[in-house]
Amino acid sequence: MELLHLKYFQVAAKYEHMTKAATELNISQPALSKTIARLEDDLGAPLFHRQGKQIYLNEFGKAFLERVKRIFIEINEGKLQVQDMNSPEKGIISIAMTLPHVMATFIGDFLKDHPQVKIKHKQASSSKMKCLLENAQIDICISTSPIIGDNIEWVTLIEEEIFLSVPHTHRLADRKMINLIEVSDETFIGLPQDYGFREITDKFCKEAGFTPNTAIELEESWSIQQLVELGYGISFIPSLSILRDSTPKTVRIKINDPVCKRTIGIAWHKNHYLSKAAIEFRQFSIDFFKHRVKSYYL
Repeated sequence: MELLHLKYFQVAAKYEHMTKAATELNISQPALSKTIARLEDDLGAPLFHRQGKQIYLNEFGKAFLERVKRIFIEINEGKLQVQDMNSPEKGIISIAMTLPHVMATFIGDFLKDHPQVKIKHKQASSSKMKCLLENAQIDICISTSPIIGDNIEWVTLIEEEIFLSVPHTHRLADRKMINLIEVSDETFIGLPQDYGFREITDKFCKEAGFTPNTAIELEESWSIQQLVELGYGISFIPSLSILRDSTPKTVRIKINDPVCKRTIGIAWHKNHYLSKAAIEFRQFSIDFFKHRVKSYYL
């Protein structure tokens, strides 16, 4: 049983289709089929149900796939450890983060003191982050909702307040504080429903006793604020998005009832090898959100 055969099996299991798997592996479909057949002979059990070129993992295949994943994770962990031992001052950190407005400042501040470190960022939802951590595809993630799982460590970084954003000409623009029910008849501009922040703000509205009329949905959060400035509706805005000298001319109003906050935290897999650079990045993150982040927003 060779590592190459295990890799072929892993890709075949990914697609559950021989031709698609062979294309990714850059080999012929018959060669892939023969390799899988030899692997099954070695194991003494079939790994797939077959229907032409379409294949489906059976119970043996599913069990074996979990073991194969662990093998490749361990090999990668060993590679990372050796590279880190050889050049501890350098290192590569793979992260996922869901705070676009503060990310450039945050990463830039870290790199000032760690100029030789390379950072690879992956865009991912909180649920996807959990999968990435479990499969050792990232070192650290910073998420706006808790990530819970076996062997995943989660540390709260900050409780972030969420405000209401309205145009300067809005009837409530001179208010410092409101109850959310006061805007139950307003037109809202927000992120699409499959975004975590939208889920949080819809929950706030439900607690206040209404369903928001979200007439405009945009994936770009900053465009939302520009439309608010132009008077097309109102929106929610988290405090870390209110960066100095970079916000459209809108008014941010504190929400008294219900309490509108979200938890931002950092997570990592405790069994995944973290390089010296990744460990320093983790501690930098904790210190940044505890002592420095408030100097960047209004």
